[in-house]
Amino acid sequence: MSDDHATGTDPDEITLGRIETEVALLMRLVEATRRATGTAEHRVLDRAAYVILRHLSAAGPQNVSALAARLNLDGSTVTRQVSAMQRDGLIARAPDPADGRGTVISPTAAGLQRMAAVQAARTRLYGDLLADWTGDDRDTLATMLRRLNEALETRSRRR
Repeated sequence: MSDDHATGTDPDEITLGRIETEVALLMRLVEATRRATGTAEHRVLDRAAYVILRHLSAAGPQNVSALAARLNLDGSTVTRQVSAMQRDGLIARAPDPADGRGTVISPTAAGLQRMAAVQAARTRLYGDLLADWTGDDRDTLATMLRRLNEALETRSRRR
């Protein structure tokens, strides 16, 4: 894609236009790559289940409200996703120790195993894609992506 969409001559505006174009292209290419990847590991979980399992693995058991807040999603959306994951044996519900009326969800061994398979497949894919990048370039990319995600998360939480 070209940078033809930048309308002004202001260097910041041109750079921001390039960023917008590259992020749009990145999102499209990541999805196309995910769909086209032939390995079964990429397909053992949908994106929502993968993100939920990654979070629960790192943060521990949580109630749906806390999970929805952390993932910046509506509670009803997370409830539907969690229900489907429970049917698939990926998560388990238990009484909330802080409030016996509620429940907390945690990943099952099967859920963690499937999450680890997807994570390993994605790590191999990015290793292949970035094989000719220097270690410093890969580290810079990881740092910049983290900063972008943090900025997006902060903006989403303010709304």
